Amino acid sequence: MKVIDHWIGGRATTGFGERRGAVWNPATGEQQAEVVLASRQDVDAAVTAAREAFSDWSQSSLSARTKVLFTFRELVNANIERIAEAITDEHGKVLSDARGEVQRGLEVVEFACGIPQLLKGDFSAQVSTGVDLHSFREPLGVCAGITPFNFPAMVPMWMFPVAIACGNTFVLKPSERDPSVSLILAELWAEAGLPDGVFNVLQGDKEAVDGLLEHPDVAAISFVGSTPIAKYIHGRASETGKRVQALGGAKNHAIVMPDADLDYAADHLVAAAFGSAGERCMAISAAVTLGGVAPELLDRIGAKALAMKVGSGRDTASQMGPIVTAQARDRIVGLIDSGERQGARIHVDGRGITVPGYEQGYFVGPTVIDGVTPEMDVYREEIFGPVLSVVRTDDVDAAIDLINANPYGNGTTIFTSSGEAARRFQRGVHVGMIGINVPVPVPMAYYSFGGWKDSLFGEHHIHGPEGVSFYTRGKVITSRWPHVDHAEHQAAHFSFPTSR
Repeated sequence: MKVIDHWIGGRATTGFGERRGAVWNPATGEQQAEVVLASRQDVDAAVTAAREAFSDWSQSSLSARTKVLFTFRELVNANIERIAEAITDEHGKVLSDARGEVQRGLEVVEFACGIPQLLKGDFSAQVSTGVDLHSFREPLGVCAGITPFNFPAMVPMWMFPVAIACGNTFVLKPSERDPSVSLILAELWAEAGLPDGVFNVLQGDKEAVDGLLEHPDVAAISFVGSTPIAKYIHGRASETGKRVQALGGAKNHAIVMPDADLDYAADHLVAAAFGSAGERCMAISAAVTLGGVAPELLDRIGAKALAMKVGSGRDTASQMGPIVTAQARDRIVGLIDSGERQGARIHVDGRGITVPGYEQGYFVGPTVIDGVTPEMDVYREEIFGPVLSVVRTDDVDAAIDLINANPYGNGTTIFTSSGEAARRFQRGVHVGMIGINVPVPVPMAYYSFGGWKDSLFGEHHIHGPEGVSFYTRGKVITSRWPHVDHAEHQAAHFSFPTSR
């Protein structure tokens, strides 16, 4: 049985712990590996390696850092297929989607390659007579990332390139469900010339998470996952004085206006709801229809959903792969059952799907539920599966009110031909990322990613300019160099200093 190790201080290691976890192939339902689960000793070893590496890496030149970053970028690009295959085998998503995930991670590496420009400070000469003022930003120390199963390459790459470029060292705690990618990335960092200890991987579960949250040498925690765990991470990290950004769950809505191009809207809704089997924090899970548009839209969505090819992620003909675990599959099916019991109408039913040759796989087919109301479990809960709920409203203001009443505020979109409606929508919704005829409005790397309300805990969004701010802290220097022959300029005053 393959064993997936930690990466500490520049090498793979099984560490001190004896616990192991199973890693499954979601398409076959078979165990394919064991992952080492960290003990508190392992946590301390990883953080110690990162702390010791920080003293040199934090003082390295910007040129030295960018040389490593550019090399890492080229190595990741050259290994996209290898990384994508590891994602598909452990997560289940189709290979084309896995490649896209790596590409979106690479965009953040490319952004971080511009760190000399991003870390430029400010300078103001002669703010007072003979006095200059300037500022710059310094790294924090050891930073940790706790990342989810649904993007085992992209989400870590939204964190560690910026942290490392800013001069920090990093400990990654990936999901134990699909941990192999983290080791590939560690090997590529080493090949790129990153000094030992600057990037470490700590495999594990809650014990590893709690160890990082409580460790006194960890300066900052970045997290992406469910809202309950985000609240927990934010609370525990804040209690121990750490800087923390914790991105939580989502319930993303798409408003479909009567003036929308329904073929276009249906096509993009299907892709946004069922891509990656709906296991995306930016997936559209609720389509909000206005006026009498629902029947016609449902016909189009239903036809496209039924035509989707569900199968192994390794099959190039597949458009959607399996759910990550049997437990996740059963939870999704249970929520569909709940919607039906509570009065919703199953327009397309993905329960009980069987994929020939993969009868033991964790599959749920595309599911469309009509007549959903905000009181139903299928609406209130984050399903994280290939389920699209259709909610009917009368006008755009009612749709905006519906979105704003939801506790989540990650992403939302509107399909319309009306600039007035789009502008009213983007100004009115209490959501962090908004699309106009764009169903999955994930910003580019040079903007920051993050939601509002229960979708984000902490002050900073992830990557982009806010990522640089999160992984650094500022210094402001006020300086005077008095001339020895001008003693009057050196006179001190007992009153509070002011500019003159």
